[in-house]
Order: sequence, then C-alpha cells, then structure tokens
Amino acid sequence: MTAYDSNALAEHDARATSHVPAQIEFRNVTKMYGTLPAVKDLTLTVRRGEFLTILGPSGSGKTTALMLLAGFVAPTHGDILIAGNSVAAVPSYRRDQGIFFQSYALFPHLTVRRNLEFPLEMRGIKAAERAQRIDRMLERVHLEDFGGRMPSQLSGGQQQRVALARALIADPPFLLLDEPLGALDRNLREQMQIEMKSLHKEFGITTICVTHDQEEALTLSDRIVVMRAGRIEQTDTPEALYDRPATQFVANFLGEANVLENPGFKVEADATPPSGAVPMIRPERIFIAATAAPRRADADQRQFVTGVVEEMIYCGPLRKYHLRVGNNVLVVREHSASGKQIFRPGDEVRLDWLRSDVRFVAA
Repeated sequence: MTAYDSNALAEHDARATSHVPAQIEFRNVTKMYGTLPAVKDLTLTVRRGEFLTILGPSGSGKTTALMLLAGFVAPTHGDILIAGNSVAAVPSYRRDQGIFFQSYALFPHLTVRRNLEFPLEMRGIKAAERAQRIDRMLERVHLEDFGGRMPSQLSGGQQQRVALARALIADPPFLLLDEPLGALDRNLREQMQIEMKSLHKEFGITTICVTHDQEEALTLSDRIVVMRAGRIEQTDTPEALYDRPATQFVANFLGEANVLENPGFKVEADATPPSGAVPMIRPERIFIAATAAPRRADADQRQFVTGVVEEMIYCGPLRKYHLRVGNNVLVVREHSASGKQIFRPGDEVRLDWLRSDVRFVAA
C-alpha cells in the first residue's frame, strides 16, 4: 500500500467513525457538455446537518449538481469542498458518502441483509459489528422480519426502505438523494416523507436531495434551492420561498400563483412595488363569496373585485375555481367544508383578499 493510500484510508476511517455531518461548498462551479453549460457558476453552501433540496424542472441542472457532488462527473471550472477539503479531483469511490438512487440500485442477487452488509464490508467493519448494525437498521426501518428476502420479494415501499437503510448504515457524513420518492404512489409517498424526516432528525446527517416534486421539497427541507437553466433562481426556507418568491418562475414552480400582470383593475397592496415587478397572490389567500354576501369584519384591509366562474374542480378536501376577473383568469382554492356555498360556471361572485397578502415578483 502506498503512503497516499494509507493516509487516505486513515482519513476515511476517521471520518466514518466521527459521525460528524459535513459542510459542503460549491465554489463557482460550471459543468460544460460540449458548448452547452449544464451548471453555470454554481456557488452554494450546504450547512452541517441540514436537509437541503435542489428543486427544478428537467434541464435545470439539479441532477448535474448532485452528480458533481457525488463525483460521477467532474467540474469544468470551479471547486467543490467537503468539510473544508477540495474533492473536485477525488473519484467517487474515495468520497465517504451515502447515495440513494431513484431506481434504488439494490443488488438483485443478494438478500436484504447482504445488501445492507455490503457497504460495511467495503469499509472493513468486522462481522460481529456488521451483524449488530444490520439488526438495528432493519428494526429502525421496520423490516426486521425481511432480512432473508430478495429485493424482488419486496414491495416498492419496502425496497425503498432497504435502499435508504443501505445509504445510512455506514454512518456517512452526508447523504445524497436522487428523486427518492418518485417511484411511489401518493399515499406511500406521503408516508415515506414522514419516515425520511424522522430519519434525518434521528441521524442528523447533512442531506442533499434532488427532486422536481414541489410538495416533497416543501415537506422535507430545511432549505430549498430553486434552479433554472443551470443557475440558482432563489434559495430560502420552504416557508419563505412559498410566501415570498423573488421571481415569477419561483412563484409558479413552487405551487400555484396568480400573477396579476395587466389585470384590468388596479391592484392594491400594502407594500410599494419594486421597479419592474408585478403583483402576485396565492390561490388559497383569495376568498370567494356571493356578490350579496356580507363583507368581512376586516373589510377595510381587503381588496374586493367581482368575477365570473369559468370552472369548478372538485379535489376532495379542496375545491378549485377558475374565475374570469378583468383581463385574467384567477385560480381560487378553498376547503370543501360542509355548508359552504358551491358556485357553478357562469355564476357571478365576489372575490376578496388582504392587501398584505399581495407579493411582488420579478419577471
């Protein structure tokens, strides 16, 4: 073994046993494919122990950013640091990381126990400790009775739990998640969101998740990075991003938004609009009522407009209305509570919202 290999193994063992989550930095990272940049001048710090989600549509650069961090591709320019050390030239197999792939990437010829044992063997952990770790992890992900099964004998949710357990079992300082819930049905996806939040809280591992699912990002994340065309559009907490989007792209990508550009009526707001910005309001902040209904007690803080219902969509717990108001079609969402008046296409209605709920976003 060379001195380099010996030092690298010693450093690896120290990290693997420290259980200290990593801080990660992208410094002016660009990745070119031919003449096309997949990621442009990406600068980002992932704090120790946080759950950060990179969110964006196809082609936004989010997956490339994850592949750069994993070491599967190398940056064309810039640097990537983990725990203060540059890893831009370090191959993937020398980076101490846990990776969860959308396809789960379980070994089909190995049992659940052997799938979990593999990363421990690669790190030279002794058999007795391997067995103890596997038992604890199977119990933690509620699969203690499934250790002898093959992946093909598991449901999709069970396979996902095995893949997540395998990524966590060696106590890596950071965890990479590639569209972790994309292959699950809605009910199972919601269950796994709760499970993943619980696991992150328990293990405290720095986690970077890539997804195009807005609900998943809002549910899981401490912070969200919204990417567009290889660049960061906005970074903030889920609440701040949803409530105060900086641009029309963020407003529309992270949930639904009524962007009131040339609406055909004067939009009233408590805030002074920045130059070049347009007003926006979220659908759930708008109230719908019959035109003759009594006004709310805080009417002096609200703007009132009239519109005509174009469509009513029943969504179980919600009703969604599309309404023609001035030059715009506004979307309104309200809870389907019993006793609420239901409006039909063609009905004239009154809409109102708090002036303080109006936000201004850049084009």
